[in-house]
Amino acid sequence: MILKSTPTVADWHFPNMPAPRAQEGDTDNETSPQADVLVAEPEVAKPPMYAVVMYNDNYTPMEFVVYVLQSEFRHSMDSAVEIMLTIHNTSKGIAGIYPKDIAETKAKKVNSLAHREGYPLLTQIEPHQGE
Repeated sequence: MILKSTPTVADWHFPNMPAPRAQEGDTDNETSPQADVLVAEPEVAKPPMYAVVMYNDNYTPMEFVVYVLQSEFRHSMDSAVEIMLTIHNTSKGIAGIYPKDIAETKAKKVNSLAHREGYPLLTQIEPHQGE
């Protein structure tokens, strides 16, 4: 007759085995104290936002600025024209507000597109405090 013995030590080889429980009279708790640990929910902060700012110049056509605002920043025609007029009248305007890495990518893409087309349109990012 073969006797099956079940191991008394719980370890990763036997995942279905319950961990041994402390019994009354066990002195293990005295030699290995356990601390209660409170687990807090992690605080998730919103990333700092940056404004993609387009600057006015005397050479870039207004139509190109509207095109860029529609194609790269997904503005409607009315919104793009309004932003373009703000850029024209006040020397700069905000094309969009994004987290830093997205804002940098959009500004570089717009500057590259303008350069390829032969226009000196300048787009930069700056920290945005809002909302």
